[in-house]
Amino acid sequence: MDFEYAPAPESRAVVDIRPSYGLFVDGEFRDGHGEPFKSIDPSNEEPLAEIAAADAADVDRAVAAARRAHDKVWGPMSGRERAKYLYRIARIIQERSRELAVLESIDNGKPIRESRDVDLPLVAAHFFYYAGWADKLTHAGFGPDPRPLGVAGQVIPWNFPLLMLAWKIAPALACGNTVVLKPAETTPLTALAFAEICRQADLPPGVVNIITGAGETGRLLVEHAGIDKVAFTGSTEVGKQIARAAAGTDKKLTLELGGKAANVIFDDAPLDQAVEGIVNGIFFNQGHVCCAGSRLLVQESVAEELLDQLKRRMATLRVGDPLDKNTDIGAINSGAQLEKIRMLSEIGEQEGAGRWSPPCELPQRGFWFAPTIFTDVAQSHRIAREEIFGPVLSVLTFRTPAEAVEKANNTPYGLSAGVWTEKGSRILWMAERLRAGVVWANTFNKFDPASPFGGYKESGYGREGGRHGLEAYLDV
Repeated sequence: MDFEYAPAPESRAVVDIRPSYGLFVDGEFRDGHGEPFKSIDPSNEEPLAEIAAADAADVDRAVAAARRAHDKVWGPMSGRERAKYLYRIARIIQERSRELAVLESIDNGKPIRESRDVDLPLVAAHFFYYAGWADKLTHAGFGPDPRPLGVAGQVIPWNFPLLMLAWKIAPALACGNTVVLKPAETTPLTALAFAEICRQADLPPGVVNIITGAGETGRLLVEHAGIDKVAFTGSTEVGKQIARAAAGTDKKLTLELGGKAANVIFDDAPLDQAVEGIVNGIFFNQGHVCCAGSRLLVQESVAEELLDQLKRRMATLRVGDPLDKNTDIGAINSGAQLEKIRMLSEIGEQEGAGRWSPPCELPQRGFWFAPTIFTDVAQSHRIAREEIFGPVLSVLTFRTPAEAVEKANNTPYGLSAGVWTEKGSRILWMAERLRAGVVWANTFNKFDPASPFGGYKESGYGREGGRHGLEAYLDV
């Protein structure tokens, strides 16, 4: 008999979720004047807290507070002094990392192992990294006297709520900008916890403002005349709307949008290692990853062997309580996202692809979807072209490296790709030809604050992370 994993739940007691939350404007929590909404736990559909929604007047107040803070305090402040605040925020994040990880898993549905071991260390690392840049901007390669843009309006998604906040806020503050940030309506709690961290770090009022709400609040923010810089991570369709709204204005814009990444496995790849990379590429964070390896391209000669190994590995994945430390795949973030995943998966079957999932008992309450692979997928199938944003993998085959490149690039997206082979020359040959912002070699989904990230085509433009991430927040 196989040994079973005993439940190992993380305690909810480390988190104190208030019944309701206001907007964080000018260093204080304030009432919103829009229609409040509920944040719910996707693992059981229980309400967590009532969240204020910002209307046009609230957005005006937040932008005005950010402008005052920029003009009077943060902009004139030396980079050395700004760095102290960023270091302080990073240290507080580390001190509160257990609390923040539990809160993220409750609000988002991702496994606690991921929020604890991946998200939170990277969040702190981004603030540490950009704190180091704050007094060295003249050496970043953007001219002898780079200046901040002013007020940044930032809109982040629900898949990595706190990490996306760090990607946006840390470089903006390091460069001397102030921020008005809107988190996703389904995952606002860690952003509001970050507002408390800003107060704990004695960050001057107005430097960071957090306004909550749905899509209309985001639209009001990015179209506001007082915003100098717009940074958006989210769907391609919304990104196109933002690009149209910013056209003809002086706003600087970066967009990090969708993806349909190819994970390319050659016949000389170490298959055991590749299987782990495939699992990490598509089932990490329930597939809620813009750069997920959702298209698996396998060389024909090893396709059958690889799929056998992959199915055996998938059968060991544990789906369930996000706060259980043994869980591999948590809850889908929302009912709407679950419906989209189901719809596209049904279309995949109708198009003739072969669908397979391991035996998997899903919880009765909450939003759940079993890890799934599709074989016999054609390039024309919707599951091979559209971003599913869930734990669904489409498998295609190829014979030659040239065919692999052609199939990998046959997508409207261009965010990431992976290459698995023992030949270094082949890795370099592929990387030169893959039209993707990030190409991983014999690994997948690895991130570092010092490394730039971004895409081509409908995956957006601009880069976040690294020295390149500073340019988006400087007048150069």
